[in-house]
Amino acid sequence: MTTKVATSVGGLVLSELTGEIATLTLNRPERHNSLIPELLRDLLDALRDAAHARALVLQANGRSFSTGGDVRGFYEHRAELESYSNEVVGLLNETILAMIASPMPIIAAVHGIVTGGSLGLALACDIVLVAPETTFTPFYTTVGYSPDGGWTAMLPAVIGAKRAAEALLLDRSITAHQAIEWGLANRIVSADKIRDEARAVANAIVQQKAGSVMRAKRLLWSNNIAGKLEEERQQFVRQIVSAEAQEGMAAFLHIKPGDYKSLQQ
Repeated sequence: MTTKVATSVGGLVLSELTGEIATLTLNRPERHNSLIPELLRDLLDALRDAAHARALVLQANGRSFSTGGDVRGFYEHRAELESYSNEVVGLLNETILAMIASPMPIIAAVHGIVTGGSLGLALACDIVLVAPETTFTPFYTTVGYSPDGGWTAMLPAVIGAKRAAEALLLDRSITAHQAIEWGLANRIVSADKIRDEARAVANAIVQQKAGSVMRAKRLLWSNNIAGKLEEERQQFVRQIVSAEAQEGMAAFLHIKPGDYKSLQQ
């Protein structure tokens, strides 16, 4: 069994291939693996490069799996916020759809905080393991954004429309135990063992008949997710240029109102 390790150009996604199992690691720990175009492009490239693997493990370095779109990144691009938001959410949707369309099953090893659109990275996986302290929090109505990453396009079908509505409208976290109970995750694994367990699951899948696995995954994902994700993108871009979103970003980043230049010129 040979191991091949590759690092993305920006170092934001680490890729490893051991035998027939690929492992992709989000590697922006200083920013909690928050989503920026560069990271999402690296992830898309890594998914394409791993296309010949039989199973894939998605994990992350640092204290958090991923905290959604980088609020500071949106703020720093406020002069071009509409185009930047289109790019971020568009790339996120492309990544989610690439994960779903991939013939190889994807196993997520999720730990720590997951917020905003990064939920979509977990939703697009076939099997999800979570550490005990893991939480999934929307954060949209607190910051002033519109939901993306499948919070409306995918989550209601997984946990139920009323549970999804309560989480979104009241900005309530979904705990690891709730994620198991509601079908968002498969099981809880201690943080120190979750990566090994994810690899064990991947290895067990590799032992199955490849054609049967591929067809089972394809049939499990037979629905119109792309159209719903596109609607999320459109609504996100419209909302983020609003005054309340600008005020929410400023408050989140502890920027004084007088220092925040409105985009509503």
